[in-house]
Amino acid sequence: MAFDVQSAIDSFWAARDRGIYFPTEWFDRLTLDEAYRVQLGLIDRRCKAGERQIGWKVGLTAKPIQQQFGFHEPVFGCVLESRRSGHVFRPEDLIKPGFEPELCLRVSQPLAGDIAVADVRREIDAVYPSLEIIETRGDLSAQIAVAMADNAQQKTIILGSPVPLGELDLDSVAATIQINGKTVATGRGDAVLGNPLNSVVWLARKLPEFGRGIRAGDLIMSGSFTRQFPITPGDRVDADFVGIGNVQTAMQDYSN
Repeated sequence: MAFDVQSAIDSFWAARDRGIYFPTEWFDRLTLDEAYRVQLGLIDRRCKAGERQIGWKVGLTAKPIQQQFGFHEPVFGCVLESRRSGHVFRPEDLIKPGFEPELCLRVSQPLAGDIAVADVRREIDAVYPSLEIIETRGDLSAQIAVAMADNAQQKTIILGSPVPLGELDLDSVAATIQINGKTVATGRGDAVLGNPLNSVVWLARKLPEFGRGIRAGDLIMSGSFTRQFPITPGDRVDADFVGIGNVQTAMQDYSN
């Protein structure tokens, strides 16, 4: 049977209303191209229902996270909300949550098509230290296409204070990640496709395949410096990006 994108969107939407984000009837049935079309259709419906897309995420950009999930090319998802550094989550607000330390790039002009790093650099007007908050709503490694249809694990993003890109060399930015005051990982910007700006290049070239492009003002989560980490009740997360700034989040612990 030929793939019908509208029927697939309807099916995923109905499952979402039931609290099911990885509908088993779609396991092993979607190509990655089809999954992206479902994702974008679902995002359009969410926006019509009152949400607002504020940007994009580029995921699976660093070797540690590619190895973690067994998938070796970048992927994209949509960002619908942001929260300020220091935000504290309630455990019941998230589904098996985790985080990834990233640089978030704000784009000043539309970007799409066959562009180069120099084009991207001219159009980035701010860089934020940031954390992507993900939800493990299903098994990404086993069902990568379903995970992409479900917006690539995206939940929200945590943003620190922005700085101008200026002459910053994002590939050499070093990051230190702490959970509850203990360093759990370090990373550099060159772990992200060699340079976080390359994530924007990849996205600008990829989106036109689906009739989309990067808009002026969009926030682009450029990809994790390290592997993905879980967040559990009581955790405090701190990511420090040298020369850019730091960003924090936490989860309440009701047991205390």
